[in-house]
Amino acid sequence: MNKQMTTRDAVALLKDGMTVGFGGWGPRRKPMAVVREILRSDVKGLTVVGYGGPEMGMLCAAGKVRKLIFCFATLDAIPLEPWFRKCRQVGQIKELMELDEGMYQWGLRAAGMRLPFLPTRCGLATDVTRLNPELKTIRSPYDDGEVLLAMPALNLDISFLHVNEADRLGNTLITGNDPYFDHLMARASAQCVVSCERISDRLELCAEQARFNLFERYLVTGVVHAPFGAHPTTCAPEYGWDMTHLKRYAESAEGDGGWAAYMDEFIHVGEADYQTKNGGQDRLRTLALPVF
Repeated sequence: MNKQMTTRDAVALLKDGMTVGFGGWGPRRKPMAVVREILRSDVKGLTVVGYGGPEMGMLCAAGKVRKLIFCFATLDAIPLEPWFRKCRQVGQIKELMELDEGMYQWGLRAAGMRLPFLPTRCGLATDVTRLNPELKTIRSPYDDGEVLLAMPALNLDISFLHVNEADRLGNTLITGNDPYFDHLMARASAQCVVSCERISDRLELCAEQARFNLFERYLVTGVVHAPFGAHPTTCAPEYGWDMTHLKRYAESAEGDGGWAAYMDEFIHVGEADYQTKNGGQDRLRTLALPVF
């Protein structure tokens, strides 16, 4: 029953060509320690699915992405994710499914419900259907006869999520002010690995705490203890985003050789040295949460 593993163990579950989901939203609660381990690996040809943030740009920059399924890719304060933008502009990413945010959520729901699709009005009469000609419509079988878009299930081979707390059995707590859609991603996945700020042998929850346990432990394949594992993204209420680092990352997309330099400085060094280069845990825990 002990599902604890290392980031290297988690990444070893990946195979070339897999469809991989990443939880969180833009620059918020992304499983970045796992992403950095993927960057150190040889895996490639991935279909990457998510409400995109730096994980999407970094994996594109490293040449590990065959296809993107997304509705945006942003660092919020830096509106368009820089390496996503650069790779798109040079035509590096050939296969794309760009969706309305609601359609994307509906695709996860369909996969979690083991349905081939769910009907929606989202995307109708927009360029979403023009840019994604594989999307189909369906007519209601009832008296209204309404034509709806049939959003296909987004079935994931594996997903990676970052949570505030977990136990070795796979129980999780997301205690920030927004769970985003991580619970849907867990249910849409054949395998799900969670990284966490804190880990215990077995969570013992009161009724008030139990509401933060958003998906069942049977859905969790592995648990990785990764304090500050969402850095440089936020992990409310633990710490905010690191805009100093995100600006440094954005600058790496501006000139030749920037990605190789970023990899040498922050990725190849390993996770402990990565944190040291960003001021150490004493600094990371003081990063202010953004206010919207």
